[in-house]
Amino acid sequence: MDSSFYENQFTGLMVYNPRTKDTVYNYNANRYFTPASNTKIFTLYTALQYLPAEIPALKYALAQDTLIVKGTGDPTFLHPYFKDSTALNFFRSFKAVKLVIDNYDNEKFGPGWAWEDYDMYYSPERSAFPMYGNVATISNTGQLKTYPEFLKGKTSYSDLNGRRDFNTNTFFYKVTRKDTIEVPFVVDSTLVKQLWDDLIPGKVENIPNTTIKTDQILYSVASDSVYKRMMQVSDNFIAEQLLILASSTVSDTLDADSVRKSILDNQLNDLKQKPYWVDGSGLSRYNLFTPLSFVQVLEKLYTEIPHERLFNFFPVGGKSGTIKAWYAGETTPYVYAKTGTVGNVHCLSGYLLTNSGEVLIFSFMNNNYRTSTSKIKEQMQTVLEYLRDTY
Repeated sequence: MDSSFYENQFTGLMVYNPRTKDTVYNYNANRYFTPASNTKIFTLYTALQYLPAEIPALKYALAQDTLIVKGTGDPTFLHPYFKDSTALNFFRSFKAVKLVIDNYDNEKFGPGWAWEDYDMYYSPERSAFPMYGNVATISNTGQLKTYPEFLKGKTSYSDLNGRRDFNTNTFFYKVTRKDTIEVPFVVDSTLVKQLWDDLIPGKVENIPNTTIKTDQILYSVASDSVYKRMMQVSDNFIAEQLLILASSTVSDTLDADSVRKSILDNQLNDLKQKPYWVDGSGLSRYNLFTPLSFVQVLEKLYTEIPHERLFNFFPVGGKSGTIKAWYAGETTPYVYAKTGTVGNVHCLSGYLLTNSGEVLIFSFMNNNYRTSTSKIKEQMQTVLEYLRDTY
C-alpha cells in the first residue's frame, strides 16, 4: 500500500477478523469515499431487516366485485429476468381493478443521478407499481422485437446513438446493432394504462390515492432470489425498488428516504461513521461511506445470516457475477464480495477465505484515480491473494 501506484489516488482498506474481533489492517478506513454500488450492501441489509421471505407484490382491498390495489414497489412483475405474473393472474379473477398510482412519495430519479443516463439500462425510473422492470427490451431478429410487444409501435430504427426521446416513450434501435438492449421508459399514467389495456383490456383503471384501507397483501417471488439478482449483476433498479418495498411494510405511502433514515437511526445506530446515504443503488456520487462502515455492516450480516445463505447473495471470485473474471481461487473460491464502479471509482467489499481457514471481512475503496480500472483490480488482486496465502 506504500507503493508509488497509490500516490495519485485516494485509497482505503480495512481488513477485519470477525472471529477474533481483531483489525488486521487499517489504511484510511475512517475516511469517506464514493462507494458506487457497494451501497447495495446497505440496501441488502435493510431489505433483510424489513422484508418477509416472499416479496409483497401488492396491497389490496375488495369492494364487491372490484379490486382496489396499491403498489408496494415490487420490481419483479413481468421483469425481463423474473417475468413474474402473480399480480396479472390475480387481477384476471376480478371484474374490475382500480389501481392507485400516486402512493409513491419520492422522485422518479435519485438525487445526484446523471441526467444523460435517462436512456441507459442501468437507470430506470423508480415507481410504486413497476411493470417489465420499467424498461423496453429491444432486439433485432431480422425485424424489431420488443418486450413488452405493445412498445413495438413506439420503436423504430435509427442512424443515431440515442435510444429514446428525452421526455416521451419514443424508442430507437441503431441499424448497425445486433444485440439486445434495455431502454428505460417514462412511467406516466398514460403508458401505465396502455400497458394494462394491452394485458387485460378495459379491466384496470388508474385512480388517485384512496382512504379505503388496503390491508391485505399478495406475495410474489422468493425474496432471496431478488437479493441475489441485485448483488450478482449489480442491478440498480432492483436495489432502488427494494428500499421502496421496505417502506411498504410500515406505510401505505412509499418513501425510501424514510427507510434509510430509520435503519440508520435504529439497527445501524452503532456505526462509528454514519454514512451520507441518498439512494439504494449507488448511482449517486452524493453517497459517502467509509471502509469501516462497510466492515461493520458486513459483520452484522455475517453474524445474523447463515453463512451458506449469505455467501450465495454475493458475486464469487472467478465463478459468478461482477467478479467472475477476477479473484479466482487456485482450487476453490476465496472471495465473496460486492463491486462498486463508476467513473474513476472502484470498490470491493465482502468476505475473504484464507488458506489457513479464517474468514476475513474487508472493504477496499479506490477513488479519484486516472489509470484504468483493470490496473486497479490487478493491484487489489495482489493484496487479496497475499492475505489469502499468508494470514
